[in-house]
Amino acid sequence: MAAAKLEEPRLRKVSAICMKLPEVERKLSGDHADFRVRGKVFAYFLCNHHGDGIVSVCCRSELGENIDRVSREPNRYYLPAHIGPRGWFGLRLDLPHVDWGDVAEVVESSYRLAAPRRLVKELNGEA
Repeated sequence: MAAAKLEEPRLRKVSAICMKLPEVERKLSGDHADFRVRGKVFAYFLCNHHGDGIVSVCCRSELGENIDRVSREPNRYYLPAHIGPRGWFGLRLDLPHVDWGDVAEVVESSYRLAAPRRLVKELNGEA
């Protein structure tokens, strides 16, 4: 899928959420976009990645949180190929109702796991 085609409403919403966080960069690549802080990826927007038919935002998680989320709500969360076993989970954006507040929460939590302490303090209003 061409990068230009990715500029659809869900990507715009995910981008707006991510770009509000300190020092975030976005990179479009093929069928996905990634969001980085100081070179570390903290979120991916995936659109039919490897032909799976899923549109999602994928985020880092605390140890075991990804498996817990998928176990509790398998219709909303999944373990994405390649990164799921490394502690990431996907939140589906292709469902009839998406709670964008939840999207913002998981993205911010993932950012906190990837960002340097100084940027987390800035996010907390401590800087």
